[in-house]
Parts: sequence; C-alpha cells; structure tokens
Amino acid sequence: MAHALVVDDEADAAEMMAALIATEGFTVATAGSLRDARRQLALQEPDVVLLDLVLPDGSGMQLVEDAKALGNTEVVLITGHASLDTSIQALRLGAADYLVKPVNVKQLSGILSRVIKPSALQAEASDLMENLEREGHFGQLWGRSAAMRRVYEQVLRVSGTGVTVFITGESGCGKEVVASTVHDLSRRRNRPFLAVNCGAISPHLMESEIFGHEKGSFTGADRQHQGFFERACGGTLFLDEITEMPLDLQVKLLRVLESGTFMRVGSTQVQETDVRIIAATNRSPQEAVRAGKLREDLLYRLNVFPIHLPPLRDRLEDVPLIAEHFLDEISRREGQAKRFAPQALQRLGDYRWPGNVRELRNIVHRAYVMAPDSIIVDECLPATDTPMQTMTGAPVLQIRVGTPLAEVERLVTLATLEHCGRHKERTAATLGVSLKTLYNRLKEYATVPSQHEGEGDLSNSAEALGSTQDQD
Repeated sequence: MAHALVVDDEADAAEMMAALIATEGFTVATAGSLRDARRQLALQEPDVVLLDLVLPDGSGMQLVEDAKALGNTEVVLITGHASLDTSIQALRLGAADYLVKPVNVKQLSGILSRVIKPSALQAEASDLMENLEREGHFGQLWGRSAAMRRVYEQVLRVSGTGVTVFITGESGCGKEVVASTVHDLSRRRNRPFLAVNCGAISPHLMESEIFGHEKGSFTGADRQHQGFFERACGGTLFLDEITEMPLDLQVKLLRVLESGTFMRVGSTQVQETDVRIIAATNRSPQEAVRAGKLREDLLYRLNVFPIHLPPLRDRLEDVPLIAEHFLDEISRREGQAKRFAPQALQRLGDYRWPGNVRELRNIVHRAYVMAPDSIIVDECLPATDTPMQTMTGAPVLQIRVGTPLAEVERLVTLATLEHCGRHKERTAATLGVSLKTLYNRLKEYATVPSQHEGEGDLSNSAEALGSTQDQD
C-alpha cells in the first residue's frame, strides 16, 4: 500500500488532509515540524510528501532535499495562495505539484492518483535518450540537432511537474507534438490530452466550447454540453494560437488558472477542475501584448515554463531524418515501401522550409505519390511553380529595420495573399495557419490603417476579403 506523509503545523488541517488521503487507499503519517518530519522519513520512506513550507522550526524547503535524497519520494508543496511565484518555486524545488489552502478535494485526489516514483521517471528519461542516440527520436519528436536537444532537456525538466507550459514557435514547427510529448511523459499520461485551436473556433462559440453550457442558455442550446475543461479533467488541455482567444474570455481563463474553478455558460454553479494547461502561439507573446491580442497578466500566468521550438531552417541537419520518418509512416499506411534517392534527400536538406515540418510532411507525401517505383528521385519533388521554389520564385517584400513584428506579420500575410492570387485556402496553407485564423486576421487588418508606404493594394485586399469572409 502506498504511504503518504503530511507535514503541516496546523494540526486540524493536517488531520483533515490525512483523512482525505486515507480514503484514496494510502497509509498516512503526519508531522507538525521539521524535526517530526525527519523522524517520519527515517521510520518509513513515503511515496509522497505533502509539505507546508512555513513550519515552526524552519522552512519546508530544508525538508525538500531530505525527501529528494530518498530517491523515490514525490514532493507536493502546500501554499496559502496561488501565484506565479508559487509555480516557479515549486518547479525550482523539484516538486511534482502544489496545492492551495483550503485544499481542493478534486485536485488532491488527482495528485494522489498520479503518484509515480521519481526513479521510474528517471529510468524512462534514460530510455528516451538512448532511443534518441539509436533511432533519432525523442518520443514523438524527431531530430538530433543541438537546437532540438535543448528542447528535449526542457521537456524532461517540466514534464514531471504540474506547472503551466508556454510553447512559442513558427507555424508548422510541431508545437502540438511538443505539448503531447510533455503530456505523455507526465503523471497525467493516463488521462485525456485535448488540443484546442483557438483560431479555428468562432469567438461566439469559444466560451461554450471551452467551459460548456447549460440547456437553454442560448438559442440552439437544446442540451447540456461539457466543455474542454470538463472533458480533460485529470489530464492536459492544449490551447493553441492562444492570442486568437477573445480578451473577455482570456479573463475567465486567468480565473481558472488562479482558482481551479469555472462556470458553464448559463450556470451559477461553480465547477472544480483539475487540468494542466499548455498554451502556444506562433506570434511573439510580448508583441501580442503590445498589440492588445494577449492580456499581460495572462501571459505572466501562462509563461511559467517557456519552451521555444526552433524553425526547421535552423536545424536543417534534421531534415533527412524527419523526411525518412514521414516516408516510413506513409509506406506502412499505403502498403508499399519506398525510399529516397541520395540526390532527393540532398535537395530536401538544401531547402529553407518556410512552412517548417508541416510543409516537409506534405512534400514527402506528394513525392511518395509521384514516384512511379520504389525510389523517390529528384524529379518527384515539386517543380518551379510549387512550394519547393517559392523562396526564389516569389516576389521580394522590402521591410524597414525596426518595423514592429505585428506589422511585419500583417505585411507578409497580405503579400502572401496577393502572391496566391487571393486564394485563401492556399494562403493559409502557405503561411501554416488555419483558414479561420487567416479570416480573423484579414478582418483585423481591414480595420487597421496601413503603417507602410506603397501598401494600398494590400490594404484593399484585406478590406475586400475581410468583409466577405463569411460568404466563402
């Protein structure tokens, strides 16, 4: 039977928590001081220590090293208030998670259900690193480059904790794969992982989709609906393109992160949630704050542990490995094995990949279809009027040094739209964003005055397409 140790100088609170833990199938011991806690650690090694940091004979931090020295003890901090500092402190101390007083029973139950001995996590990490050297992948992530090794180190560091993660990187880099890998290596791995693209949901429906709604709460609500927070209970909720979330909804998300509670649309009943949040954006978070697309207080709350995913052009040595991985996947699915000729792999490695890994996957799939036999040669790759040549075939867009990133994004989006003949699906695919995100941005650009000389045609494109997007 698993054993827990509760360290809290408030005797009533410690006994109440011990009673709750016992109902989860644990044996429980309590301690009201550092001295008592050390004695309990010596008597029986616990599977988990729930530790108040404020104790009469010192700080609970002194006990963290003692518990970690045991090797197989998980530490959960107990704090009087939730804050960004608490999250960072828990991470730095090596704690798996933290609880806020008064203890949320659902969160406590969730933490206890996820107890995994640290030694087991360390063994799993060793296996992953061996696979990286042998096969070239770290879980679902592929590549041996120095840039990706830094990402793997960060994933290992944060996956064993319960803190919020904020992933940044260009569209098509694989941010959802990173989020999924964090989940797969976490203590929540046996619970749901749900991914939500905030740019692909109508702003009018987003609150209902995320928090759920009651029957009759609005026209068309003919039944109660569970939102993502309820469906992901105990697991991980990945919020992609977080800067596309309406500001009023960002306020409600911030409240969930701080209190662990929310309400369905049309309800007055508070719901408790036990969900880990991983957010992502393809924009600069700071620039999004300055542009009014992301609340600064929400950024601080999400950005507890940032991970930046490098674009594919910054790790071109990984391209052959990733391409062959995609080709193996397609070959298994289609039932016919094919392989790249050396010249074809060389050409893939020389390309700059503006669409990143997503573009590479599409090109490999097309090359598989185009190859008449089992060898994919150079001629099977796209010709001059296809994405393989857009870096040299597309018109050059000149932008002044010092132009704000939000303006650069606008100019590139509109120029790509023109280059694609105002074909919105092709533009979205080229930029690596969802069609809904492109629509939202065109609508936004149509209301923003141009800050760049000689951009009249591009502004007209945004106005025309932004005003007619719902008709397409």
